[in-house]
Amino acid sequence: MHHEIGLITTVAVGLGLALVLGFLAARLKLPALVGYLAAGILIGPGTPGFVADMDIAAQLAEIGVMLLMFGVGLHFSLDDLMAVKRIAVPGAVVQMAAATALGAALAAWWGWSLGAALVFGLALSVASTVVLLKALEQRGVLDSMNGRIAVGWLVVEDLAMVLVLVLLPALAPMLGGSTGAGGTAAGGDLWLALGRTLLEVTLFVALMLVVGRRLFPWLLWQVNRTGSRELFTLCVVAAAVTIAYGSAALFGVSFALGAFFAGMVLRESEFSHRAAEESLPLRDAFAVLFFVSVGMLFDPAVLLEQPLQVLAVVAIVIVGKSLAAFGLVLLFRYPLNTALTVSASLAQIGEFSFILAALGLSLQLLPPQGQSLIVAGALFSIALNPLVFSLVEPAARWMRARSPLARRLDERDDPLAELPLHTEEKYLARQVVLVGHGRVGRHIAGALRGAGVPVVVAELNRERVEELRAQGLPAVSGDAADPAVLIQAHIAQAALLVIALPETIGVTQMIETARTLNPAIRVLVRAPGEEEARLLEAGGAARAFVAEQELAAAMLREVLAAARSGTHAPAPVHPAAHPSP
Repeated sequence: MHHEIGLITTVAVGLGLALVLGFLAARLKLPALVGYLAAGILIGPGTPGFVADMDIAAQLAEIGVMLLMFGVGLHFSLDDLMAVKRIAVPGAVVQMAAATALGAALAAWWGWSLGAALVFGLALSVASTVVLLKALEQRGVLDSMNGRIAVGWLVVEDLAMVLVLVLLPALAPMLGGSTGAGGTAAGGDLWLALGRTLLEVTLFVALMLVVGRRLFPWLLWQVNRTGSRELFTLCVVAAAVTIAYGSAALFGVSFALGAFFAGMVLRESEFSHRAAEESLPLRDAFAVLFFVSVGMLFDPAVLLEQPLQVLAVVAIVIVGKSLAAFGLVLLFRYPLNTALTVSASLAQIGEFSFILAALGLSLQLLPPQGQSLIVAGALFSIALNPLVFSLVEPAARWMRARSPLARRLDERDDPLAELPLHTEEKYLARQVVLVGHGRVGRHIAGALRGAGVPVVVAELNRERVEELRAQGLPAVSGDAADPAVLIQAHIAQAALLVIALPETIGVTQMIETARTLNPAIRVLVRAPGEEEARLLEAGGAARAFVAEQELAAAMLREVLAAARSGTHAPAPVHPAAHPSP
Protein backbone atom coordinates (compact mmCIF):
# COMPACT_ATOMS: atom_id res chain seq x y z
CA MET A 1 0.00 0.00 0.00
CA HIS A 2 1.41 3.40 -0.97
CA HIS A 3 2.17 5.70 1.95
CA GLU A 4 0.24 8.51 0.25
CA ILE A 5 -3.05 6.88 1.23
CA GLY A 6 -2.07 6.03 4.81
CA LEU A 7 -4.79 8.35 6.12
CA ILE A 8 -7.47 6.69 3.99
CA THR A 9 -6.29 3.23 4.98
CA THR A 10 -6.30 4.05 8.69
CA VAL A 11 -9.78 5.60 8.59
CA ALA A 12 -11.27 2.85 6.40
CA VAL A 13 -9.85 -0.08 8.36
CA GLY A 14 -10.39 1.55 11.74
CA LEU A 15 -14.02 2.53 11.17
CA GLY A 16 -14.87 -0.67 9.28
CA LEU A 17 -13.47 -2.99 11.92
CA ALA A 18 -14.97 -0.85 14.70
CA LEU A 19 -18.39 -1.21 13.06
CA VAL A 20 -18.15 -5.01 12.86
CA LEU A 21 -16.80 -5.54 16.36
CA GLY A 22 -19.02 -2.85 17.86
CA PHE A 23 -22.06 -4.57 16.34
CA LEU A 24 -20.95 -7.94 17.73
CA ALA A 25 -20.39 -6.38 21.17
CA ALA A 26 -23.88 -4.89 21.10
CA ARG A 27 -25.41 -8.24 20.14
CA LEU A 28 -23.60 -9.80 23.12
CA LYS A 29 -25.14 -7.13 25.38
CA LEU A 30 -21.74 -5.46 25.86
CA PRO A 31 -21.01 -1.74 25.38
CA ALA A 32 -20.16 -0.93 21.76
CA LEU A 33 -16.96 0.80 22.85
CA VAL A 34 -15.58 -2.62 23.86
CA GLY A 35 -15.74 -3.49 20.17
CA TYR A 36 -14.03 -0.23 19.25
CA LEU A 37 -11.18 -0.96 21.68
CA ALA A 38 -10.86 -4.51 20.33
CA ALA A 39 -10.67 -3.11 16.78
CA GLY A 40 -7.75 -0.93 17.83
CA ILE A 41 -5.94 -3.90 19.40
CA LEU A 42 -6.30 -5.90 16.17
CA ILE A 43 -4.81 -3.16 13.96
CA GLY A 44 -2.18 -2.11 16.49
CA PRO A 45 1.48 -3.17 16.64
CA GLY A 46 0.84 -5.58 19.52
CA THR A 47 -0.97 -8.12 17.31
CA PRO A 48 0.10 -9.80 14.03
CA GLY A 49 -1.22 -8.71 10.67
CA PHE A 50 -2.07 -5.24 9.38
CA VAL A 51 -0.75 -2.35 11.49
CA ALA A 52 -2.39 1.07 11.03
CA ASP A 53 -0.46 4.34 11.15
CA MET A 54 -0.20 5.20 14.86
CA ASP A 55 0.57 8.89 14.30
CA ILE A 56 -2.40 9.39 11.98
CA ALA A 57 -4.72 7.53 14.35
CA ALA A 58 -3.56 9.69 17.26
CA GLN A 59 -4.23 12.91 15.34
CA LEU A 60 -7.67 11.72 14.25
CA ALA A 61 -8.44 10.87 17.87
CA GLU A 62 -7.33 14.35 18.91
CA ILE A 63 -9.85 15.86 16.48
CA GLY A 64 -12.50 13.67 18.08
CA VAL A 65 -11.58 15.04 21.50
CA MET A 66 -11.84 18.60 20.15
CA LEU A 67 -15.29 18.06 18.63
CA LEU A 68 -16.62 16.25 21.68
CA MET A 69 -15.43 18.95 24.08
CA PHE A 70 -16.82 21.58 21.72
CA GLY A 71 -20.22 19.90 21.91
CA VAL A 72 -20.06 19.88 25.70
CA GLY A 73 -19.22 23.58 25.71
CA LEU A 74 -22.33 24.25 23.61
CA HIS A 75 -24.44 22.83 26.46
CA PHE A 76 -22.32 24.07 29.37
CA SER A 77 -22.52 27.76 30.23
CA LEU A 78 -20.17 29.79 32.37
CA ASP A 79 -22.94 29.98 34.96
CA ASP A 80 -23.02 26.16 35.07
CA LEU A 81 -19.27 26.08 35.61
CA MET A 82 -19.34 28.71 38.35
CA ALA A 83 -22.29 26.99 40.02
CA VAL A 84 -20.20 23.89 40.78
CA LYS A 85 -16.87 25.59 41.49
CA ARG A 86 -17.12 25.07 45.25
CA ILE A 87 -17.18 21.31 44.88
CA ALA A 88 -15.38 20.88 41.53
CA VAL A 89 -12.21 22.81 42.38
CA PRO A 90 -11.35 21.39 45.83
CA GLY A 91 -12.82 18.02 44.88
CA ALA A 92 -10.67 17.65 41.77
CA VAL A 93 -7.51 18.84 43.52
CA VAL A 94 -7.90 16.55 46.54
CA GLN A 95 -8.99 13.55 44.44
CA MET A 96 -6.00 13.99 42.09
CA ALA A 97 -3.68 14.23 45.10
CA ALA A 98 -5.15 11.05 46.63
CA ALA A 99 -4.93 9.09 43.37
CA THR A 100 -1.40 10.35 42.72
CA ALA A 101 -0.33 9.23 46.21
CA LEU A 102 -1.83 5.76 45.65
CA GLY A 103 -0.14 5.34 42.27
CA ALA A 104 3.18 6.70 43.50
CA ALA A 105 3.12 4.43 46.55
CA LEU A 106 2.48 1.42 44.32
CA ALA A 107 5.33 2.37 41.98
CA ALA A 108 7.69 2.97 44.93
CA TRP A 109 6.81 -0.50 46.22
CA TRP A 110 7.89 -1.88 42.85
CA GLY A 111 11.24 -0.12 43.32
CA TRP A 112 10.76 2.75 40.87
CA SER A 113 12.46 6.12 41.34
CA LEU A 114 10.71 9.16 42.82
CA GLY A 115 10.27 10.78 39.41
CA ALA A 116 8.83 7.63 37.86
CA ALA A 117 6.45 7.15 40.81
CA LEU A 118 5.24 10.75 40.58
CA VAL A 119 4.58 10.61 36.83
CA PHE A 120 2.88 7.23 37.18
CA GLY A 121 0.63 8.46 39.98
CA LEU A 122 -0.33 11.63 38.11
CA ALA A 123 -1.19 9.59 35.01
CA LEU A 124 -3.63 7.50 37.07
CA SER A 125 -5.24 10.57 38.68
CA VAL A 126 -6.87 12.24 35.67
CA ALA A 127 -10.01 10.82 34.05
CA SER A 128 -10.79 10.65 30.33
CA THR A 129 -12.98 13.49 29.13
CA VAL A 130 -14.15 11.52 26.11
CA VAL A 131 -15.25 8.49 28.13
CA LEU A 132 -17.02 10.63 30.72
CA LEU A 133 -18.95 12.66 28.18
CA LYS A 134 -20.03 9.62 26.16
CA ALA A 135 -21.25 7.94 29.35
CA LEU A 136 -23.20 11.00 30.50
CA GLU A 137 -24.71 11.56 27.05
CA GLN A 138 -25.82 7.94 26.70
CA ARG A 139 -27.61 8.15 30.05
CA GLY A 140 -29.17 11.54 29.33
CA VAL A 141 -27.66 13.17 32.43
CA LEU A 142 -25.11 15.48 30.81
CA ASP A 143 -27.26 18.55 31.57
CA SER A 144 -28.24 17.36 35.05
CA MET A 145 -26.64 18.73 38.21
CA ASN A 146 -24.72 15.48 38.67
CA GLY A 147 -23.48 15.78 35.08
CA ARG A 148 -22.44 19.40 35.56
CA ILE A 149 -20.50 18.55 38.69
CA ALA A 150 -18.69 15.74 36.88
CA VAL A 151 -17.89 17.92 33.84
CA GLY A 152 -16.75 20.82 36.02
CA TRP A 153 -14.54 18.37 37.94
CA LEU A 154 -12.96 17.22 34.65
CA VAL A 155 -12.39 20.81 33.50
CA VAL A 156 -10.43 21.49 36.70
CA GLU A 157 -8.44 18.28 36.17
CA ASP A 158 -7.63 19.37 32.61
CA LEU A 159 -6.39 22.75 33.83
CA ALA A 160 -4.24 21.04 36.45
CA MET A 161 -2.74 18.71 33.84
CA VAL A 162 -1.88 21.68 31.61
CA LEU A 163 0.26 23.01 34.45
CA VAL A 164 1.82 19.58 35.04
CA LEU A 165 2.78 19.17 31.38
CA VAL A 166 4.42 22.60 31.35
CA LEU A 167 6.30 22.22 34.64
CA LEU A 168 7.45 18.60 34.31
CA PRO A 169 10.37 19.31 31.91
CA ALA A 170 11.69 21.94 34.33
CA LEU A 171 11.35 19.58 37.29
CA ALA A 172 12.72 16.49 35.51
CA PRO A 173 16.42 16.92 36.45
CA MET A 174 15.50 17.27 40.13
CA LEU A 175 13.46 14.07 39.89
CA GLY A 176 16.21 12.00 38.30
CA GLY A 177 15.33 12.56 34.63
CA SER A 178 16.82 14.53 31.78
CA THR A 179 16.14 18.12 30.81
CA GLY A 180 13.43 18.46 28.18
CA ALA A 181 13.50 20.83 25.27
CA GLY A 182 13.81 24.24 26.79
CA GLY A 183 13.60 22.79 30.29
CA THR A 184 15.84 23.75 33.18
CA ALA A 185 16.31 22.83 36.78
CA ALA A 186 16.82 26.39 37.97
CA GLY A 187 14.34 27.45 40.63
CA GLY A 188 13.92 30.92 39.15
CA ASP A 189 13.14 29.50 35.74
CA LEU A 190 10.68 27.07 37.33
CA TRP A 191 8.69 29.87 38.89
CA LEU A 192 8.97 31.81 35.64
CA ALA A 193 7.48 28.85 33.74
CA LEU A 194 4.66 28.56 36.25
CA GLY A 195 3.90 32.28 36.11
CA ARG A 196 4.00 32.29 32.32
CA THR A 197 1.62 29.33 32.14
CA LEU A 198 -0.86 30.89 34.54
CA LEU A 199 -0.70 34.16 32.63
CA GLU A 200 -1.27 32.46 29.27
CA VAL A 201 -4.23 30.45 30.54
CA THR A 202 -5.73 33.57 32.16
CA LEU A 203 -5.31 35.57 28.96
CA PHE A 204 -6.92 32.81 26.91
CA VAL A 205 -9.93 32.51 29.21
CA ALA A 206 -10.36 36.29 29.40
CA LEU A 207 -10.08 36.64 25.61
CA MET A 208 -12.69 33.96 25.02
CA LEU A 209 -15.13 35.32 27.60
CA VAL A 210 -14.75 38.99 26.70
CA VAL A 211 -14.13 38.96 22.93
CA GLY A 212 -15.15 35.46 21.87
CA ARG A 213 -18.63 35.67 23.47
CA ARG A 214 -19.43 38.56 21.15
CA LEU A 215 -17.40 37.77 18.04
CA PHE A 216 -18.20 34.11 17.38
CA PRO A 217 -22.00 34.25 17.91
CA TRP A 218 -22.06 37.26 15.57
CA LEU A 219 -20.04 35.29 12.99
CA LEU A 220 -22.42 32.33 13.26
CA TRP A 221 -25.38 34.64 12.76
CA GLN A 222 -23.80 36.17 9.66
CA VAL A 223 -23.13 32.72 8.14
CA ASN A 224 -26.68 31.62 8.92
CA ARG A 225 -28.02 34.60 6.95
CA THR A 226 -26.58 33.11 3.76
CA GLY A 227 -29.07 30.24 4.02
CA SER A 228 -26.36 27.70 3.21
CA ARG A 229 -26.40 24.62 5.42
CA GLU A 230 -22.94 23.64 4.20
CA LEU A 231 -21.45 26.98 5.24
CA PHE A 232 -23.17 26.79 8.62
CA THR A 233 -21.75 23.33 9.31
CA LEU A 234 -18.34 24.45 8.07
CA CYS A 235 -18.45 27.48 10.36
CA VAL A 236 -19.26 25.30 13.39
CA VAL A 237 -16.51 22.74 12.70
CA ALA A 238 -13.98 25.41 11.73
CA ALA A 239 -14.68 27.32 14.95
CA ALA A 240 -14.18 24.20 17.06
CA VAL A 241 -10.94 23.08 15.41
CA THR A 242 -9.30 26.46 14.80
CA ILE A 243 -9.99 27.82 18.28
CA ALA A 244 -8.71 24.58 19.81
CA TYR A 245 -5.55 24.72 17.68
CA GLY A 246 -5.05 28.43 18.30
CA SER A 247 -5.41 28.00 22.05
CA ALA A 248 -2.69 25.35 22.02
CA ALA A 249 -0.36 27.20 19.66
CA LEU A 250 -0.68 30.66 21.21
CA PHE A 251 -1.53 30.05 24.86
CA GLY A 252 -0.26 26.55 25.62
CA VAL A 253 -3.77 25.34 26.50
CA SER A 254 -4.74 21.78 25.59
CA PHE A 255 -6.79 21.15 22.44
CA ALA A 256 -9.61 19.75 24.57
CA LEU A 257 -9.81 22.77 26.86
CA GLY A 258 -9.63 25.19 23.93
CA ALA A 259 -12.48 23.43 22.14
CA PHE A 260 -14.53 23.42 25.36
CA PHE A 261 -14.29 27.20 25.67
CA ALA A 262 -15.07 27.55 21.96
CA GLY A 263 -18.34 25.77 22.57
CA MET A 264 -19.05 27.90 25.64
CA VAL A 265 -18.74 31.16 23.70
CA LEU A 266 -20.81 29.87 20.77
CA ARG A 267 -23.49 28.89 23.24
CA GLU A 268 -24.32 32.60 23.47
CA SER A 269 -25.68 32.34 19.92
CA GLU A 270 -29.36 31.63 19.30
CA PHE A 271 -28.19 28.90 16.89
CA SER A 272 -26.25 26.92 19.51
CA HIS A 273 -28.78 24.07 19.49
CA ARG A 274 -28.51 23.76 15.73
CA ALA A 275 -24.72 23.94 15.94
CA ALA A 276 -24.73 21.02 18.36
CA GLU A 277 -26.92 18.96 16.01
CA GLU A 278 -24.83 19.77 12.93
CA SER A 279 -21.58 18.69 14.61
CA LEU A 280 -23.03 15.52 16.19
CA PRO A 281 -22.25 13.06 13.34
CA LEU A 282 -18.63 14.19 13.16
CA ARG A 283 -18.29 14.03 16.95
CA ASP A 284 -19.57 10.45 17.00
CA ALA A 285 -17.36 9.30 14.13
CA PHE A 286 -14.17 10.78 15.56
CA ALA A 287 -15.02 9.57 19.07
CA VAL A 288 -14.98 6.04 17.63
CA LEU A 289 -11.52 6.71 16.23
CA PHE A 290 -10.41 7.84 19.67
CA PHE A 291 -11.32 4.48 21.19
CA VAL A 292 -9.68 2.68 18.27
CA SER A 293 -6.47 4.65 18.86
CA VAL A 294 -6.52 3.67 22.55
CA GLY A 295 -6.75 0.02 21.55
CA MET A 296 -3.81 0.45 19.20
CA LEU A 297 -1.58 1.50 22.09
CA PHE A 298 -2.26 -1.71 24.01
CA ASP A 299 0.26 -4.57 23.97
CA PRO A 300 -1.49 -7.82 25.04
CA ALA A 301 1.88 -9.22 26.18
CA VAL A 302 1.67 -7.11 29.34
CA LEU A 303 -1.19 -9.32 30.56
CA LEU A 304 1.11 -12.35 30.51
CA GLU A 305 4.24 -10.61 31.79
CA GLN A 306 2.75 -8.41 34.55
CA PRO A 307 -0.81 -9.58 35.40
CA LEU A 308 -0.67 -8.59 39.08
CA GLN A 309 0.66 -5.11 38.26
CA VAL A 310 -2.12 -4.59 35.73
CA LEU A 311 -4.70 -5.68 38.31
CA ALA A 312 -3.27 -3.27 40.87
CA VAL A 313 -3.42 -0.36 38.40
CA VAL A 314 -7.02 -1.13 37.47
CA ALA A 315 -7.92 -1.33 41.17
CA ILE A 316 -6.45 2.13 41.85
CA VAL A 317 -8.28 3.66 38.87
CA ILE A 318 -11.68 2.07 39.47
CA VAL A 319 -11.71 1.59 43.25
CA GLY A 320 -9.17 4.02 44.71
CA LYS A 321 -10.19 7.09 42.71
CA SER A 322 -13.88 6.30 43.10
CA LEU A 323 -13.67 5.98 46.87
CA ALA A 324 -11.76 9.26 47.14
CA ALA A 325 -14.32 11.09 45.02
CA PHE A 326 -17.22 9.40 46.85
CA GLY A 327 -15.99 10.58 50.23
CA LEU A 328 -15.28 14.11 49.00
CA VAL A 329 -18.75 14.59 47.48
CA LEU A 330 -20.42 13.33 50.67
CA LEU A 331 -18.17 15.66 52.67
CA PHE A 332 -19.62 18.56 50.70
CA ARG A 333 -23.11 17.37 51.84
CA TYR A 334 -24.33 16.25 48.41
CA PRO A 335 -26.74 13.28 48.20
CA LEU A 336 -25.66 9.66 47.93
CA ASN A 337 -26.72 9.44 44.28
CA THR A 338 -24.52 12.42 43.36
CA ALA A 339 -21.53 10.88 45.15
CA LEU A 340 -21.98 7.59 43.30
CA THR A 341 -22.44 9.29 39.91
CA VAL A 342 -19.31 11.42 40.25
CA SER A 343 -17.36 8.37 41.48
CA ALA A 344 -18.42 6.35 38.42
CA SER A 345 -17.54 9.29 36.16
CA LEU A 346 -13.94 9.34 37.39
CA ALA A 347 -13.36 5.57 37.42
CA GLN A 348 -11.26 5.56 34.24
CA ILE A 349 -8.24 7.23 32.64
CA GLY A 350 -7.56 8.32 29.08
CA GLU A 351 -6.03 10.90 26.79
CA PHE A 352 -4.11 13.07 29.29
CA SER A 353 -2.67 9.92 30.87
CA PHE A 354 -1.18 8.90 27.50
CA ILE A 355 0.26 12.37 26.90
CA LEU A 356 1.84 12.47 30.35
CA ALA A 357 3.24 8.94 29.96
CA ALA A 358 4.83 9.85 26.62
CA LEU A 359 6.36 12.98 28.16
CA GLY A 360 7.67 10.95 31.10
CA LEU A 361 9.36 8.53 28.70
CA SER A 362 10.98 11.34 26.70
CA LEU A 363 12.35 12.89 29.92
CA GLN A 364 13.70 9.48 31.03
CA LEU A 365 11.52 9.59 34.13
CA LEU A 366 9.05 6.79 33.39
CA PRO A 367 10.29 3.29 32.47
CA PRO A 368 8.78 1.68 29.32
CA GLN A 369 6.79 -0.77 31.43
CA GLY A 370 5.12 2.23 33.08
CA GLN A 371 3.53 3.29 29.80
CA SER A 372 2.36 -0.28 29.13
CA LEU A 373 0.70 -0.45 32.55
CA ILE A 374 -0.95 2.96 32.09
CA VAL A 375 -2.38 1.92 28.71
CA ALA A 376 -3.56 -1.39 30.17
CA GLY A 377 -5.23 0.44 33.05
CA ALA A 378 -6.92 2.80 30.59
CA LEU A 379 -8.14 -0.03 28.37
CA PHE A 380 -9.72 -2.03 31.18
CA SER A 381 -11.15 0.97 33.05
CA ILE A 382 -12.73 2.33 29.85
CA ALA A 383 -14.21 -1.05 28.99
CA LEU A 384 -15.59 -1.48 32.53
CA ASN A 385 -16.86 2.08 32.94
CA PRO A 386 -20.34 1.41 31.45
CA LEU A 387 -20.73 -1.44 33.94
CA VAL A 388 -19.67 0.85 36.79
CA PHE A 389 -22.25 3.43 35.69
CA SER A 390 -24.99 0.79 35.50
CA LEU A 391 -24.34 -0.09 39.14
CA VAL A 392 -24.97 3.44 40.44
CA GLU A 393 -28.73 3.14 41.03
CA PRO A 394 -28.65 -0.47 42.35
CA ALA A 395 -25.78 0.44 44.66
CA ALA A 396 -27.67 3.46 46.01
CA ARG A 397 -30.76 1.35 46.70
CA TRP A 398 -28.70 -1.44 48.27
CA MET A 399 -26.79 0.97 50.53
CA ARG A 400 -29.95 2.73 51.69
CA ALA A 401 -31.69 -0.57 52.40
CA ARG A 402 -28.83 -2.21 54.31
CA SER A 403 -26.67 0.55 55.70
CA PRO A 404 -27.88 2.74 58.59
CA LEU A 405 -24.92 5.01 57.85
CA ALA A 406 -26.09 5.55 54.25
CA ARG A 407 -29.56 6.46 55.49
CA ARG A 408 -28.08 8.85 58.04
CA LEU A 409 -25.98 10.49 55.32
CA ASP A 410 -29.13 11.15 53.29
CA GLU A 411 -30.99 12.33 56.39
CA ARG A 412 -28.13 14.18 58.08
CA ASP A 413 -28.64 17.44 59.91
CA ASP A 414 -28.26 19.93 57.08
CA PRO A 415 -29.52 23.50 57.49
CA LEU A 416 -30.09 23.74 53.73
CA ALA A 417 -32.19 20.56 53.62
CA GLU A 418 -35.19 22.23 55.24
CA LEU A 419 -36.86 25.61 55.06
CA PRO A 420 -35.73 28.19 57.64
CA LEU A 421 -37.91 28.55 60.73
CA HIS A 422 -38.68 32.17 59.85
CA THR A 423 -40.19 31.27 56.43
CA GLU A 424 -43.39 33.28 55.83
CA GLU A 425 -46.74 31.47 55.96
CA LYS A 426 -47.52 32.27 52.31
CA TYR A 427 -44.74 29.89 51.23
CA LEU A 428 -46.12 26.99 53.26
CA ALA A 429 -49.58 26.59 51.69
CA ARG A 430 -51.06 27.04 48.17
CA GLN A 431 -47.55 27.77 46.90
CA VAL A 432 -45.79 26.58 43.75
CA VAL A 433 -43.03 24.02 44.36
CA LEU A 434 -40.39 24.41 41.64
CA VAL A 435 -37.91 21.55 41.22
CA GLY A 436 -34.75 22.79 39.49
CA HIS A 437 -33.38 26.33 39.25
CA GLY A 438 -31.37 26.11 36.02
CA ARG A 439 -32.00 28.23 32.92
CA VAL A 440 -35.69 27.32 32.67
CA GLY A 441 -36.31 27.21 36.41
CA ARG A 442 -34.68 30.62 36.85
CA HIS A 443 -36.98 32.14 34.24
CA ILE A 444 -40.08 30.60 35.79
CA ALA A 445 -39.13 31.58 39.35
CA GLY A 446 -38.44 35.18 38.31
CA ALA A 447 -41.77 35.55 36.53
CA LEU A 448 -43.67 33.99 39.44
CA ARG A 449 -42.06 36.30 41.93
CA GLY A 450 -42.79 39.24 39.65
CA ALA A 451 -46.46 38.25 39.59
CA GLY A 452 -46.56 37.85 43.37
CA VAL A 453 -46.98 34.06 43.28
CA PRO A 454 -45.25 32.33 46.23
CA VAL A 455 -42.71 29.76 45.06
CA VAL A 456 -40.46 27.33 46.92
CA VAL A 457 -37.45 25.89 45.05
CA ALA A 458 -36.04 22.38 45.48
CA GLU A 459 -32.53 22.29 44.03
CA LEU A 460 -29.70 19.76 44.13
CA ASN A 461 -26.94 22.38 43.92
CA ARG A 462 -26.17 23.54 47.45
CA GLU A 463 -24.39 26.71 46.30
CA ARG A 464 -27.45 27.73 44.30
CA VAL A 465 -29.70 27.15 47.32
CA GLU A 466 -27.48 29.43 49.38
CA GLU A 467 -27.71 32.13 46.70
CA LEU A 468 -31.51 31.82 46.50
CA ARG A 469 -31.86 32.17 50.25
CA ALA A 470 -29.60 35.22 50.20
CA GLN A 471 -32.02 36.72 47.68
CA GLY A 472 -34.96 36.01 49.96
CA LEU A 473 -36.37 33.07 47.97
CA PRO A 474 -37.26 29.97 50.04
CA ALA A 475 -35.28 26.94 48.83
CA VAL A 476 -34.33 23.48 50.05
CA SER A 477 -31.27 21.47 49.05
CA GLY A 478 -31.48 17.85 47.89
CA ASP A 479 -32.67 15.42 45.24
CA ALA A 480 -36.43 15.88 44.85
CA ALA A 481 -36.72 12.17 44.02
CA ASP A 482 -36.20 11.68 47.75
CA PRO A 483 -39.63 12.18 49.42
CA ALA A 484 -37.99 14.02 52.34
CA VAL A 485 -37.02 16.90 50.03
CA LEU A 486 -40.56 17.48 48.75
CA ILE A 487 -41.90 17.11 52.28
CA GLN A 488 -39.55 19.88 53.41
CA ALA A 489 -40.88 22.03 50.54
CA HIS A 490 -44.39 21.50 52.00
CA ILE A 491 -45.66 19.65 48.95
CA ALA A 492 -48.68 18.42 50.94
CA GLN A 493 -50.11 21.95 51.03
CA ALA A 494 -48.85 23.11 47.61
CA ALA A 495 -51.13 24.04 44.73
CA LEU A 496 -48.74 23.15 41.93
CA LEU A 497 -45.56 21.14 41.32
CA VAL A 498 -43.34 22.33 38.44
CA ILE A 499 -40.44 20.03 37.51
CA ALA A 500 -38.00 22.00 35.34
CA LEU A 501 -35.15 19.49 35.17
CA PRO A 502 -33.28 18.75 31.91
CA GLU A 503 -33.64 14.96 32.39
CA THR A 504 -36.45 12.62 33.45
CA ILE A 505 -34.47 10.52 35.94
CA GLY A 506 -36.41 10.41 39.21
CA VAL A 507 -39.33 12.44 37.84
CA THR A 508 -41.78 9.55 38.17
CA GLN A 509 -40.82 9.18 41.83
CA MET A 510 -41.34 12.92 42.38
CA ILE A 511 -44.82 12.75 40.84
CA GLU A 512 -45.78 9.69 42.88
CA THR A 513 -44.61 11.35 46.09
CA ALA A 514 -46.50 14.53 45.32
CA ARG A 515 -49.69 12.59 44.44
CA THR A 516 -49.45 10.49 47.60
CA LEU A 517 -49.09 13.52 49.87
CA ASN A 518 -51.37 15.82 47.88
CA PRO A 519 -53.83 13.97 45.57
CA ALA A 520 -55.29 17.23 44.20
CA ILE A 521 -51.98 18.79 43.15
CA ARG A 522 -51.37 19.64 39.49
CA VAL A 523 -48.00 18.71 38.02
CA LEU A 524 -46.16 20.34 35.09
CA VAL A 525 -42.99 18.64 33.81
CA ARG A 526 -40.21 19.49 31.40
CA ALA A 527 -39.65 16.64 28.91
CA PRO A 528 -36.53 16.24 26.73
CA GLY A 529 -38.56 14.84 23.79
CA GLU A 530 -42.02 14.02 22.50
CA GLU A 531 -41.76 10.34 23.47
CA GLU A 532 -40.81 11.21 27.05
CA ALA A 533 -43.66 13.73 27.14
CA ARG A 534 -46.20 11.05 26.14
CA LEU A 535 -44.88 8.67 28.78
CA LEU A 536 -45.05 11.31 31.49
CA GLU A 537 -48.59 12.25 30.52
CA ALA A 538 -49.81 8.65 30.48
CA GLY A 539 -52.74 8.30 32.85
CA GLY A 540 -53.07 12.06 33.31
CA ALA A 541 -50.49 12.20 36.11
CA ALA A 542 -48.79 15.29 34.71
CA ARG A 543 -48.70 17.81 31.88
CA ALA A 544 -45.40 17.59 29.96
CA PHE A 545 -43.76 20.18 27.73
CA VAL A 546 -40.91 19.95 25.25
CA ALA A 547 -38.04 22.42 24.65
CA GLU A 548 -36.79 25.12 26.97
CA GLN A 549 -38.23 28.45 25.82
CA GLU A 550 -41.59 27.00 24.87
CA LEU A 551 -41.71 25.06 28.13
CA ALA A 552 -41.09 28.14 30.23
CA ALA A 553 -43.62 30.19 28.30
CA ALA A 554 -46.31 27.49 28.48
CA MET A 555 -45.75 26.89 32.18
CA LEU A 556 -45.86 30.59 32.93
CA ARG A 557 -49.12 31.01 31.02
CA GLU A 558 -50.76 28.28 33.05
CA VAL A 559 -49.32 29.27 36.41
CA LEU A 560 -49.92 33.00 36.04
CA ALA A 561 -53.43 32.49 34.73
CA ALA A 562 -54.16 30.35 37.76
CA ALA A 563 -52.53 32.88 40.07
CA ARG A 564 -54.72 35.67 38.77
CA SER A 565 -57.78 33.53 39.38
CA GLY A 566 -56.62 32.99 42.96
CA THR A 567 -56.63 29.21 42.74
CA HIS A 568 -53.01 28.49 41.74
CA ALA A 569 -54.39 25.64 39.62
CA PRO A 570 -53.35 25.71 35.95
CA ALA A 571 -55.78 26.66 33.28
CA PRO A 572 -56.78 23.76 31.00
CA VAL A 573 -54.71 23.21 27.90
CA HIS A 574 -55.61 21.08 24.90
CA PRO A 575 -53.96 17.63 25.38
CA ALA A 576 -52.26 17.71 21.98
CA ALA A 577 -50.84 21.20 22.40
CA HIS A 578 -47.19 20.28 22.92
CA PRO A 579 -44.78 23.13 22.27
CA SER A 580 -42.48 22.21 19.41
CA PRO A 581 -38.70 22.39 19.81
